[in-house]
Amino acid sequence: MNDLSLATQQAVILLFKADPQIWEIIFLSFSVSLRAILLAAPPAILIAFYLSYFKFPGRHFLISLFNTAMAIPAVVVGLTLYLLLSRSGPLGDLQLLFTQDAMIIGQIILCFPLLVALSHAALYAMDRRAWETAITLGSHPARAFFTVLKEARFGLTAAIIAAFGRIIAEVGSSMMIGGNILHYTRNIPTAIALETSKGSFAQGIALGIILLLMALMLNLILSWIQSRSGAHHD
Repeated sequence: MNDLSLATQQAVILLFKADPQIWEIIFLSFSVSLRAILLAAPPAILIAFYLSYFKFPGRHFLISLFNTAMAIPAVVVGLTLYLLLSRSGPLGDLQLLFTQDAMIIGQIILCFPLLVALSHAALYAMDRRAWETAITLGSHPARAFFTVLKEARFGLTAAIIAAFGRIIAEVGSSMMIGGNILHYTRNIPTAIALETSKGSFAQGIALGIILLLMALMLNLILSWIQSRSGAHHD
């Protein structure tokens, strides 16, 4: 049996034995990314709505800016935050470096442009008459806003899932500002990077399997949302 087969076998055993360290890393990774999405999604959707339904100077520039920011590498975000949050940085007194809070901030920065851009595309594609009719009939703007969100729910859900997939697998930012501290900031991607660098492939493969299964699950959910969205518009 070659090394790859042996490591894969050991990885499967780790997963089925519910190795506590493996599942602690998985839980931490999902916890951090879920909190980042929950904090980023409401303001991102609000900005996307404003960009879709209101005209103001600089609107097209902002749309282009968010579209461009989607391509910012995670390591650039990590480096920038590291310089800001380090002891000699302007935000060093907050003592956020190498904490879960710092990881959440990094992931918010990474997913925010994606959430805005994809939510804007989903809202812009909606029939604007839903908003205009609600306002004309005297509905409160907040109620009209939620009516539009309900109509665009499939596209908005797809945007949130895509953004979650972006940050759950990023390694550059989490490694630099989280520090990869066991039991505290070590998530799936940073654990994979650490274990493979040590030549300990079993745990890395086990966590890689989790990421692959998660990617498959997210893609299946996105496909289901797209099919429901198509049926909704037919």
